[in-house]
Amino acid sequence: MNDLMSLLFQTDAFKICEENKPFIYTSGKIGPYFINTQFLYGSQKAAQDFLDLANAQLETEAKDLIPANLFEELQKQYETNEIYKTVIDTLTDFITSKIDLANFDYISGGERRDWFFSIMASYLLGKPHITLYKDLTAIVSTCDFEESTPVKKLTGKRILHVADLLNTASSYLRFWVPATKALGANITTSVAIVDRIQGAGQVLSNLGIRSLSLLQVNETLFEKAKELGIINEAQLQMLHQYTENPDVCMKQFLIEHPEFLENAIHSSDPKTAKYAKACKEQNPYNL
Repeated sequence: MNDLMSLLFQTDAFKICEENKPFIYTSGKIGPYFINTQFLYGSQKAAQDFLDLANAQLETEAKDLIPANLFEELQKQYETNEIYKTVIDTLTDFITSKIDLANFDYISGGERRDWFFSIMASYLLGKPHITLYKDLTAIVSTCDFEESTPVKKLTGKRILHVADLLNTASSYLRFWVPATKALGANITTSVAIVDRIQGAGQVLSNLGIRSLSLLQVNETLFEKAKELGIINEAQLQMLHQYTENPDVCMKQFLIEHPEFLENAIHSSDPKTAKYAKACKEQNPYNL
């Protein structure tokens, strides 16, 4: 997985903050890194172009037409972009080495970022694909995406779900598990590109879902970043402390750097200012 790990840094899919400059998340909390697994599509721009296409499709196209349209774009990227091809080949090799595909009837992926990975995995592994939407509807496509049809019943069918990123598994709880259970089917295994190790594994286990991931946000990943010269020792120590206890680590940072939030609130970047205000108002660290 070293190649995939390097690609995370090369594409800025895994971005670590500068020393004493943590990121402010949409949740109002702060932390030392961002993960945008969709950048493994080749670059940030390529990923945004695909998301723009997906958004346009969701607004204008019938749901049963969307999978084939997205597949066409994904296949072109797979055939022309070495980064994306490496990621998808690593994913399919991982699946075939860890999972008996004979035990699965379908591969699924959820709106929207899962589609970067689930659609090509379905094609290359020769399994029909279930495109899951956040309104809990589903479209089943043949593995070559020549045919796609809405489906309301898949009684007893077993599903392998391919996800871009695992945080707390909230999307599984809110969307993917209810959608597949409504069909009478079950997600029995999940494969994620990256697992942030924030409790999703236990949540999925409680749902009866085996959880696997190609990469985990852990000490190995941090040490690789240091080895590649991407971060220094001080950044590495912050990552270690954050992993041990995120809230304690970030609360201590704010105590030691009281100017951080005020500077962020007055940032020229509207998003940074907005998230900083939310952090101050919500006071998630009880300062």
